[in-house]
Amino acid sequence: MAVSRREMLASMLAAGPAPAIAQRQRRPNIVLILSDDHRYDAMSCAGHPWLKTPNLDRLAARGARFANAFVTTSLCSPSRASILTGQYMHAHGVVDNFTKLPKDLATFPKVLQSAGYRTAFFGKWHMGDSKLITGGEDSDSPQPGFDKWVAFPGQGAYVDPLLNFNGTRRKVKGYISDILTNEAVEYLDSQDGDAPFCLYLSHKAVHAGFEPTERHQSLYANHPVSIPASATVREGKPDWLLKKRDISRHGLNNLYAGQFTFEHLYRQYMRTVMGIDASVGAVLDTLEKRGLSDNTLVIYLGDNGFLLGEQGLVDKRVMHEPSIRVPMLAAWPGRIPAGTVRDELALNLDIAPTFVDAAGLPPVPSMHGNSLLKLFGDRPANWRKDFVYEYFWDWEALHTPGVLGLRTERHSFMEYQGIWDINELYEIQSDPQQIRNLIASAKVTTQAGGWLNLVEDKKTRELLRSLRARMVKILNETGGAHLTSGPQ
Repeated sequence: MAVSRREMLASMLAAGPAPAIAQRQRRPNIVLILSDDHRYDAMSCAGHPWLKTPNLDRLAARGARFANAFVTTSLCSPSRASILTGQYMHAHGVVDNFTKLPKDLATFPKVLQSAGYRTAFFGKWHMGDSKLITGGEDSDSPQPGFDKWVAFPGQGAYVDPLLNFNGTRRKVKGYISDILTNEAVEYLDSQDGDAPFCLYLSHKAVHAGFEPTERHQSLYANHPVSIPASATVREGKPDWLLKKRDISRHGLNNLYAGQFTFEHLYRQYMRTVMGIDASVGAVLDTLEKRGLSDNTLVIYLGDNGFLLGEQGLVDKRVMHEPSIRVPMLAAWPGRIPAGTVRDELALNLDIAPTFVDAAGLPPVPSMHGNSLLKLFGDRPANWRKDFVYEYFWDWEALHTPGVLGLRTERHSFMEYQGIWDINELYEIQSDPQQIRNLIASAKVTTQAGGWLNLVEDKKTRELLRSLRARMVKILNETGGAHLTSGPQ
């Protein structure tokens, strides 16, 4: 569902003529800070028992924390494409970690750049690692919509990374989170106020490898680490989860091919978060020093969540809660009330529409998300009550099946694709750890939707029909009708 150049031009024209400098200065600056694999509760402001994130807490205190923020695909490249385009994965087409983002799609940097914003990108792009397979273009090449570009190929390196500076590659000494933060701070210091800017700071951390900076290496050495209750539950779980997880590199008994014990991995993960927290602090400090804070919308989020033992797994991809829930914080003084906690379902699809809305531009028709600004002020919210989750099987994680599902405010429904196995349904409010699968009695999956007849309890069967029909409706409305068929 791409927006054509004609549609984008029409959208720009509808906003009126290009604003004068004085008008531009009244438009808010925009800062997006994205982390990798940062799970929703790995912040002290979200209730972690011993991790201290003073700068993320500071951002939350200045604005809002979205307590129910989710991604619609828990995998790096598809989620990053959704953040840029506001589209579901089946629409933008980046279905794995090797597909390029189609250049004809409308993205928030393109839209803002066309409206007079200065735009800059620093960090992990990670769409189009085609050289790994076909000898094509690396994923660090400058992309449309950005005036300034600093990126690294693929997953990059935590220490002494190779960076692409506007098309020229060179190695840089140091720790990746610090390097990218310094580039972002220099960019903020260079702004002269003639035009609003959009800064996109996209971190490598907290991706697997879990290498904290040297100054954080010894943190939390004696803090308690426990395996989640769902890790040992076997009753009612799909066979793929029970029989494949223990031998996979994402299973607790074989963590990354034996590289980690669970306690060490958990602590290294939390230590690596600290580099992200420091980065957020440096950006906030610079905005304050430059007098830009009051006219800057800052959003922080993770590109997907991360399992730390839940369901016997680490990593993401699956639809279970810690995989799809992410931290999301937003601050804009005068527009977003300080210290707000919102419980509505917020999505990675909402980031692009929010930035377009903040800039005072008309909505982009191709975007499936909503502006988060609708949740504040006098405008009626009329907010979503559910969303579709989708993950397509990929060869980097052979043990993890594809899944389509629906997450509502109350239920999480997962329908696996391409395997003969049990599907899953959880009542989130009474079972937040997803221990009791409500449809374990339906032993096998048949054709799409046909397995519903195997659910013995009538009330549960009718609930599932309703959830699946809603999932199909959202897919149909967003260009994903080809993904599911069969009886509803």
